[in-house]
Amino acid sequence: MQRVTLLCVGKLKEKFYAEAAAEYVKRLARYCRLSIVELPEERLPENPSRAQIEAALAKEAENIRGKLPPASGLIALCVEGREWSSEELARRIEAWANAGEKQLVFLIGGSLGLHESVKAQAVEKLSMSPMTFPHHLARVMLLEQIYRAYQINAGTRYHK
Repeated sequence: MQRVTLLCVGKLKEKFYAEAAAEYVKRLARYCRLSIVELPEERLPENPSRAQIEAALAKEAENIRGKLPPASGLIALCVEGREWSSEELARRIEAWANAGEKQLVFLIGGSLGLHESVKAQAVEKLSMSPMTFPHHLARVMLLEQIYRAYQINAGTRYHK
C-alpha cells in the first residue's frame, strides 16, 4: 500500500477545516497509508523586511528537510507549479505506484510560501489554482483531490 504524507507548515486551528480534513483522512485509509505532519510556522513581526521573511522561510525549510522521509517523491504546492486535472493527478499517483514509488510527500507551505531550496528538491511543483487560497483550505482541497485520485484509479462513481 502506497504511503502518502502531507507535510504542512502551520496547524489547523479552525474546527471546520479540521473536521473536513479528518473526513478525508478517514476515507483515504482504504487506499493508502496517510500521515499528516504539521510543522510550526515561523513568527514574524507585523511588517517584516524581505530579510526577515527569507530567514523565516529558510528556518521552515530546515524543519521541512528534517521531516522528509528518505527516498520519497516530494510534490511541493506552490504558486509557480503546474496545474493538474483530477485525472492527471490520478494518473501520476498510479504511475508513481507502478514505478515502485512507495512514499509520496505533498508539501504545503505556510502563509509566506516555501523557500526556493525546498522547491528545488521537489520532483514536481503543483499549483491548485491561479487563485489564492488560505493554506488551511489548501490542505482540505488537497486531501479531497488525493481521495478523488484514488477513487478514479479504483473506477468508482465518486468522480463525475
